[in-house]
Amino acid sequence: MAKKRGNNEGSIHRKPNGSWRAQITLDGRRLSYSARTRQECQEWIRKMLNRIDEGMTFASSKITLDDFFSSWLISMKASIKPRTWSQYEQLVHQHICPSLGYIRVKDLRPDQIQSLYNRLQEHEIGVHTIRKIHAVLHSALSHASKMNMIRVNPASAAIKPQEPVREMAILDESQVTQMLITAQNTRLEPILHLAVTTGMREMEILGLKWTDLDWIKHTLKIERQLARPEVKTSRYASPKTRSGRRTIKLGSRTIDVLRNHSERQHAERRAAAENWNENGLMFTNSIGNPLDPTNLLRDFKKLLQAAGLPVIRFHDLRHTAASLMLNHGIPVLVVARMLGHSRPSITLDVYGHLIPSMQAEAAEKMDALLTPIELSNCTRLHPVAPDFIKTR
Repeated sequence: MAKKRGNNEGSIHRKPNGSWRAQITLDGRRLSYSARTRQECQEWIRKMLNRIDEGMTFASSKITLDDFFSSWLISMKASIKPRTWSQYEQLVHQHICPSLGYIRVKDLRPDQIQSLYNRLQEHEIGVHTIRKIHAVLHSALSHASKMNMIRVNPASAAIKPQEPVREMAILDESQVTQMLITAQNTRLEPILHLAVTTGMREMEILGLKWTDLDWIKHTLKIERQLARPEVKTSRYASPKTRSGRRTIKLGSRTIDVLRNHSERQHAERRAAAENWNENGLMFTNSIGNPLDPTNLLRDFKKLLQAAGLPVIRFHDLRHTAASLMLNHGIPVLVVARMLGHSRPSITLDVYGHLIPSMQAEAAEKMDALLTPIELSNCTRLHPVAPDFIKTR
């Protein structure tokens, strides 16, 4: 027998199969919920009344994750970088909606999200990808909470997998020298030289234009980066962070390398004739178009193998540059500015463990500074130790 509650507060009744059913009216329409116990139904009604008080409507209560993510992606497009938006879209359509899209936003539970993460791990989806999926879900559901569609973000209770610690692959000085010798007179020489002398990111290097270089002052402006091929909206993107927009000094040797490269590019332009596409880029393919990062990585690995060096990621050249700078006593503040870090503390957090030689030097200096020295023929300030520190 149904037990009526107060005005507009819903009702609870027991079904023939022994389960319980709660109902509540919203915008003249009825919402229902079934559970094994009466207590669960009472809790559901309490939560729904709270959401109604906070502004939930009947329409919003019926929205599925599929529909919600479609509108959320549209609203996010103008506020994040194109590459980031493309990643969000891929994660939503490839992993989130196929598993959870049919569920109404208001009904999504933490255990359903956790089950998604567990299934992805069972199918050997990488930890990094699952953590990105978690970030997208959490961000989207936080927006749903602000829109009064849900009270609590269910993604907050789900456990994301721990990011495995990846050791940096660092080339030492002799290996860097061997790499640059092998790269001489190739298209890779100026790119690799810039990478290990400045610590610039790969896409920052590929986005450089000749107008960014001041031949007289020996400075280079980083104002853009080449967009990844999967980003179709624009060829260029802003630097990764606000501090990434910076001006760095170049050494005389680097200027010489770039001057030689400029002459080779002029020769390529003449050879290509009308096939040359002028983009003003510092590093191009044989007809003036931007270099493809995939091809660059392929050629980079081939060069490492030819030089007899361990095969590393291109990004590891940035780590190599930071390690060499710090180990040669370049102040952390200077290194941070060259790398485009907003604070020197970030540089130390990332690369502090790579400078053991500096720690050893500091330890020796402190030892020398604080080693007691026997004073002879001098007046001692405290010839007798105070009573409270005398040995008994």
